[in-house]
Amino acid sequence: MSVRTRLAHVVRGALIGGAEAVPGVSGGTVALVTGVYEAVITSAGHLVSGVKALVTDRARARAEFAAVRWDVVLPLLVGMVPALLIALRFLGPAIANHLVPMRALFFGMVAASLVVPITMIDGRWRLREVVAAVVAAAAAFLVTGAPQLAGEPQMIVVFLAAAVAVCALVLPGVSGAFLLLTFGLYEPTSEAVRTWDVGYLAVFILGMIAGLSLFVKGLQWLLEHRRRVTLAAMTGLIVGALRALWPWQTDERGLLAPDTQVVLAVALAVLGAVVVLAIIVIERRMHRSRNTQTPPSVDHGVSGAPRGRHARKTP
Repeated sequence: MSVRTRLAHVVRGALIGGAEAVPGVSGGTVALVTGVYEAVITSAGHLVSGVKALVTDRARARAEFAAVRWDVVLPLLVGMVPALLIALRFLGPAIANHLVPMRALFFGMVAASLVVPITMIDGRWRLREVVAAVVAAAAAFLVTGAPQLAGEPQMIVVFLAAAVAVCALVLPGVSGAFLLLTFGLYEPTSEAVRTWDVGYLAVFILGMIAGLSLFVKGLQWLLEHRRRVTLAAMTGLIVGALRALWPWQTDERGLLAPDTQVVLAVALAVLGAVVVLAIIVIERRMHRSRNTQTPPSVDHGVSGAPRGRHARKTP
């Protein structure tokens, strides 16, 4: 892999990390848009399997670790971790002070990202895919309308909330930061990052590890064996999650008609959509450029999954 490609992965990681700090914007969605989603999911699945096999089967563990796309994962982490920490440190005040414009910007970005999972489903949508999208959209709409929990967080709540929220990192349409907001943990987590509260952060990280190990293998299986339905469900999740980013809401998350800063909100929504669409176009051009350097019959792409006329069709 060239230095240019590694640097591009660092930038992609920074975009994913920054998105995870924004309530309503999913890092998984950004991973889809930037073309690294399947590589991340597949690698995470192999990593979890490798860790589990360390005690019982060292040879299998080595094979699982060797299957991880380290050339993709490591540069992503280099960009993602500092971007996430920086965003948690500064985005909270920006969102609080400019709520309507910030929501509008993110609304446009997330809405434009729908292009990615939709176009990843080849051919016409079948009934089961439409049903999966509608059910997922309804679920996301209900979750993002839930009232925020209040009170001083207990460590067990921090652990469980982190386990749930980290799933959003690998599930497009669901925002980890928004789930933390719903649990009443967005501000405490941001404060823990700003003040380096080691105890809180340790519990949070343990919760993230537990959540990923339980969730990511199932999602990897779905993408390998039920790809079309899974992508349709992801599309529905993104549509339903747009509710969280509607610029005009009550404090209890009730939806309102546009009333203030309408022109600015529309302009920022359009700007956000244009930025995401530009990223998609650039990514696809880069992908086509990579394809010209590989045989047309087998293109492994960034995800590592074979594509082309000999690729296995998945249901």
